Amino acid sequence: MEELLRRELGCGFVRATGHTGGGCISQGRSYDTDRGRVFVKVNPKAEARRMFEGEMASLTAILKTNTVKVPKPIKVLDAPGGGSVLVMEHVDMRHLSSQASKLGEQMADLHLYNQKLREKLKEEENRVGRRGEGAEPRYVNKFGFHTVTCCGFIPQVNEWQDDWPTFFARHRLQAQLDLIEKDYADREARELWSRLQVKIPDLFCGLEIVPALLHGDLWSGNVAEDDVGPIIYDPASFYGHSEFELAIALMFGGFPRSFFTAYHRKIPKAPGFDQRLLLYQLFNYLNHWNHFGREYRSPSLGTMRRLLK
Repeated sequence: MEELLRRELGCGFVRATGHTGGGCISQGRSYDTDRGRVFVKVNPKAEARRMFEGEMASLTAILKTNTVKVPKPIKVLDAPGGGSVLVMEHVDMRHLSSQASKLGEQMADLHLYNQKLREKLKEEENRVGRRGEGAEPRYVNKFGFHTVTCCGFIPQVNEWQDDWPTFFARHRLQAQLDLIEKDYADREARELWSRLQVKIPDLFCGLEIVPALLHGDLWSGNVAEDDVGPIIYDPASFYGHSEFELAIALMFGGFPRSFFTAYHRKIPKAPGFDQRLLLYQLFNYLNHWNHFGREYRSPSLGTMRRLLK
């Protein structure tokens, strides 16, 4: 690995440190170089390059908003012996605690970023003369992303859609249920979904949804803090409904209450929030069923039943 990094990063020296990390999907290690310390994520699977390229695109998109700190991505490389590696800035991190409220504010800023670009665009259109073209960020008016991203190891279809309920039902819920049908042929899941999918549009009646850039997998294992403030990492980004982000933030350990209080000061709950939160939690239960097995069948089906009441 040291030789690969020397060659690809143009470093004079590379030396592994004692710092390691990783989760259920990939493993990582830090390296000291004459260009600074880097963190290298490694995954041996053949499809790892697609996963890491999606993560790099996600980190880059979040970084450009200048709203919340993420590790700066550097390069995706083919790993020696197969698979891929993602090289990024090394960040010293600790468990999120004192910075939870600030993270809530910054996540709201991230979710409002594209909306503010829309407001700026409208102001410019109302002025005399044409809007100048340049390298400034552009408002995104559809739901999706410019490349595939992976939530865990499952690739997500991010084809652009004008309508959020259609995008979410087709490219998130239906995609997960197709995998469950393929692997488990679960009749009850199939029957519940046939009833639920026709009710989904009702949950969004009267709601204007402006596409928001999302982290996409904002659970407690993907956030941290340093001496300056909060950090988020391991994103699976796309432009979607800001409420989607909060569903997993309430699951699998959850975040401190101060996070949600600060977030909702900037983005108040809209009517029907709690029911839509259930819908978004359903995606995460289905995704865990596909990743980790049948122990997530019961919460998946239970959430579908609650949505049908």
